[in-house]
Amino acid sequence: MYNKQILICGDTGCRSSRSDKLEIEVREAIKNANVENEIDVVRVGCFGLCEAGPIAVVYPGGKFYAYLKEGDGKRIVDEDLIGNKTIEELLYPESLSEDITKSIYDVSFYTKQKKIAHKNCGVINPDSIEEYIALDGYLGLHKALTEMQPQDVVDEVKASGLRGRGGGGFPTGLKWQFTKDATGSPKYVLCNADEGDPGAFMDRSILEGDPYAVIEAMTIAGYAIGANYGFIYIRAEYPSAVEKLESSIAKAKELNLLGQNIMGTDFSFDLELRLGAGAFVCGEEMALIESIEGKRGIPRNKPPFPANEGLWGKPTLINNVETYANIAQIVYKGSDWFSSIGTEKSHGTKVFTLGGNIRRTGIIEVPMGTKLRDIIYEIGGGIIDDKEFKAVQTGGPSGGCITKDYLDTPIDYDNLTALGSMMGSGGMIVMDESTCMVDIARFFLEFTVDESCGKCTPCREGTKRMLEILEKITEGNGTLEDIDTLEELGNMIKISSLCGLGQSAPNPVLSTLRYFRDEYEAHVVDKKCPAGHCQALLEYYIDDTCIGCRKCARNCPTNCISGKVKEVHVIDTEACIKCGNCMEVCPTKSVHLR
Repeated sequence: MYNKQILICGDTGCRSSRSDKLEIEVREAIKNANVENEIDVVRVGCFGLCEAGPIAVVYPGGKFYAYLKEGDGKRIVDEDLIGNKTIEELLYPESLSEDITKSIYDVSFYTKQKKIAHKNCGVINPDSIEEYIALDGYLGLHKALTEMQPQDVVDEVKASGLRGRGGGGFPTGLKWQFTKDATGSPKYVLCNADEGDPGAFMDRSILEGDPYAVIEAMTIAGYAIGANYGFIYIRAEYPSAVEKLESSIAKAKELNLLGQNIMGTDFSFDLELRLGAGAFVCGEEMALIESIEGKRGIPRNKPPFPANEGLWGKPTLINNVETYANIAQIVYKGSDWFSSIGTEKSHGTKVFTLGGNIRRTGIIEVPMGTKLRDIIYEIGGGIIDDKEFKAVQTGGPSGGCITKDYLDTPIDYDNLTALGSMMGSGGMIVMDESTCMVDIARFFLEFTVDESCGKCTPCREGTKRMLEILEKITEGNGTLEDIDTLEELGNMIKISSLCGLGQSAPNPVLSTLRYFRDEYEAHVVDKKCPAGHCQALLEYYIDDTCIGCRKCARNCPTNCISGKVKEVHVIDTEACIKCGNCMEVCPTKSVHLR
């Protein structure tokens, strides 16, 4: 029987910081000390605070060791696990307060969070179905199969108020009802794990840290709608998640939790994976279905919707990973429990990935209705280098930017839509005063142009024309008429594109025009980038504090800086390529932008 335990993050984020080597180091130290029967080493899923990786947590006590490097694993074993001494210099900085060592979940990054979809991530070994079962796993499926009729399950999901976490926010229970009531057989259950938003990795973290939550939920869904087969469509760029799912499906079958006559009942359900090739458009449900069928991943016209004519023309239920991660708990604990969390129209929690100019980056899960200010300043720790907050972009490339005037907005589907943004899959990019909002709009539009399937003209041609205008503006060649054209094109593309990708593609442009029109006008009227970001609009000059050391001239690749030793130098703005070398090397900070 183990009396101590060390949990090591095995999520992709921490593995990129060499947590695999940390785990090997810990296991070797334990073996060399001959305490393998006393100390348990567990590789778990994502703890959420990805910027602090590699992370290890020691129990009892939940001591939070972060930013670990080579040699720290052995120290933790020798000094803490065996020597019973807390290694203060390895603790997460906030963990030590007045000589009291806080548990990991008592630091401010976690105190305002509530875990439902992520409840097992960072807690259990995702490879162990036994550990999943020990924490109420498969109790939801057991309740559904032994105590509830299929319609009872659908009614429970409807009563919970769960809305689709993939972006659209459509009521999940209603989608289940439509598919259950549809005529045709067989029916299918699909999981959309084709997560492709820049900076988004919520679904991956669930699949790597708690794969059985999705498998159990899809099995419940199959029972509820009358389906006996399902597919998880996952991008091939998630090899660790693919490996976890393949292993988990096999283990569930071994325990009769998947396959024929599940739990001794008459209900049978099976699952298999389908790997996507990385096309962002395949996150759209109809394009995903086309891809599973072996066709090119492009959207179909709707209606008919998948609930009536989906995979191979049969009734098909499709939800994303995070939506499914809530299902088993809703069925087991009841809809009243779930609907008591969140806001009146948006129940439960939402998982976000925090990124950008923010101190604490990673994954968070908060109740619907949490204010943006709390997320950015309390959970996220505020802006890097104490710079001024400028905007937060929610919803990935399909979302919009929200300014500081709306930091006290409670997050839910309707509030974000009213501000010109959207919940989306949950990406949240924080920007400071140094961010050019015109260039941000250009960046996200460039992504959607590249990922457009090209089927419909508004998306295929309209977004390209918008991108050309944005590039023209950031290069200093734009006009006021171009700004009006951008707005007109964006609104037209929103109402005329075939699928959600095209309909939401103009959002970053339209939202930045709404809140930062003055920046667009500065680019076209003053030929200046207020944030000092757009290279074509930058102009360097040297003030009279220059000591004539010649460092700037020696580092200039075009020899555009002239001046004698110990005299003020001058930059030839015509020859300057605006590389910034002069500003970087100047010892007296005499080089400036205007």
